[in-house]
Amino acid sequence: MEEYYEFTKKILNVFGLVGFILLLWAMDLTLRYMGQRIDFCKLDTITPNAFTLTWALFFAWLIASLKGKLSKIIYWVVFIIYWLLFLTHGVYYSLTNFFFSFHLTKMASEGSSYILSTIVSAPKYIYGLGFLFLVIAIILSFCIQGREKNHPIIIVMGFGVFLVLHSLSVKTMGTGNTELSWSNFEEPKNVYDNFSDANKGVKLAGLYEYTVRNFYVTFLRPAEEISTEDEAFLQSYYDKTGAPTNEYTGLFKGKNVIFLQLEGMDDWLLNEKDTPNLYKLRQQSMNFTDHYSTYTGGGSTFNSEFSVNTGFTTPLTYNENVYSLNHNDFSQSLAHLFKNLGYRVNAFHMNSPEFYSRGVNYKNWGYDNYFNLIDIMQNSSQGLDYELDRQLILDETFNKEMFKSGEPFLDYIITYTPHTPFTTTEGIGKLVSTMKYGEGNVPDLSEEEVVRLEVSETDYMVGLLIQALKDNNLYDNTVIVAFADHYLYTINDKSVLDKYKNTTDQRINHTPFFIWSSDLKAQEVDKPSMQVDILPTTLNLFGVEYTKSYYIGEDVLDSSYRNFVFYTDHAWYDGTTYSTSSSEKVENLIKKNDLTLRYNYFANIN
Repeated sequence: MEEYYEFTKKILNVFGLVGFILLLWAMDLTLRYMGQRIDFCKLDTITPNAFTLTWALFFAWLIASLKGKLSKIIYWVVFIIYWLLFLTHGVYYSLTNFFFSFHLTKMASEGSSYILSTIVSAPKYIYGLGFLFLVIAIILSFCIQGREKNHPIIIVMGFGVFLVLHSLSVKTMGTGNTELSWSNFEEPKNVYDNFSDANKGVKLAGLYEYTVRNFYVTFLRPAEEISTEDEAFLQSYYDKTGAPTNEYTGLFKGKNVIFLQLEGMDDWLLNEKDTPNLYKLRQQSMNFTDHYSTYTGGGSTFNSEFSVNTGFTTPLTYNENVYSLNHNDFSQSLAHLFKNLGYRVNAFHMNSPEFYSRGVNYKNWGYDNYFNLIDIMQNSSQGLDYELDRQLILDETFNKEMFKSGEPFLDYIITYTPHTPFTTTEGIGKLVSTMKYGEGNVPDLSEEEVVRLEVSETDYMVGLLIQALKDNNLYDNTVIVAFADHYLYTINDKSVLDKYKNTTDQRINHTPFFIWSSDLKAQEVDKPSMQVDILPTTLNLFGVEYTKSYYIGEDVLDSSYRNFVFYTDHAWYDGTTYSTSSSEKVENLIKKNDLTLRYNYFANIN
């Protein structure tokens, strides 16, 4: 009878340990399933499951290696920690569409006033699942017995096995990119190394690895200490002096503003035939005729978003994608400053919040929401219609949010349709050409012809935008700040660029930039400018007080404007001279940009 009892205890112990492993795995799978809308790592992806099973096996091994009471203590400590984190993730994600990060604890005081209402208003199914997991854990706890004495050797062996399995889990991610590349945000190893996006972190690493690594990155990973020399350099460039005023200060004060970032809208594409609405708009605008959207291998579209929103650009002297800087302090950003004035600030685009980690970045920059068409439309029967720029205006949700009455608004709209590949056989090129010629009647079109069709779709959207402003009685009280994200370097047939760009040096980055208001007298500004200058120029026009030294960009309309632009290879242009030789002014500006971003300098001076 005693032998039967001992045998039963062993069977129950094994059952309890296996059950605990499966319980931990179930909690992780459930959490990742909650985030299924996140376009990164599916449930059956090897890496998160490998990490989760590695940690679950390690916890089970540890519990099985310890003496009875200590075994139970470790069991409950492990479960309660991750059970509470499961609930925290579930509640936070259900209300914000972001998983919890320990980084948020640094801002705990900001959310303390509404934390109770947040907990109460969370979906009931989260608490139901939490209760179910707790009941299962209680049942399993009765099965787990632990050993009669601790076994240090077995515990050490468990650590060794864990390290091997953990190393193998890391290897399932591949090597990632060692160079600056636009696609690093979708490379698992790059995401893991940087670990700045909570949503991707949970989907990639699973609950247990994510928790440990997120805690390490937030609190334990050594911060790169700024040298005395670098700190002295930055201090010499930062002061509290306000921006100078000029004849344009406050010209648009109190008006609504729409930032219109135009995908691939090169100079030669903005013309009366292909883009009549944009052409007319620019003819009635403050037109910056010598503007440049500098190219960067780290993602030129997002670099433009980053530059216009923060007044800084992708680092030039070290490899860092700016979409990984979402924990940096950007309290002087476009959205934050307008929000402080009572503006409603929202961003609108086709692509998902995970692409370039836009969701977390726009939140960090101060936007109320980042709206995307994919989440709304991709499960419909409309195929690739969400890639049509017209949907930015025609979609009911977008339209309602863009043109709300009441408080003034800032809308940041990013177009998409003029996007590679420029072909009639696939993607958006096939869609727009079929719309024009009809199914089965599409002729053999060149890349240039497809591009012209695609920019016409963007122009159609602009026409809809102007009409919507009129329909909502906003036409005379709204300013449009329009600019291209980059020149059309994405076209494969470079002879097209040779035909229209007339240069092979960095001035090929020349792109349109203009500011429109119905009551503005048409005028041209011929000073050289770049993306980082759009923010301070706009702030001055709207009478927004700002500190001049807090940006590397400047107000182009001011008499003290620096009057030159620089490029990623450190070349520069002042409107007359183009030079690839070193310039102290350029090098100091680049150094200010790179050191500010590298050391998150605003976290210490604000």
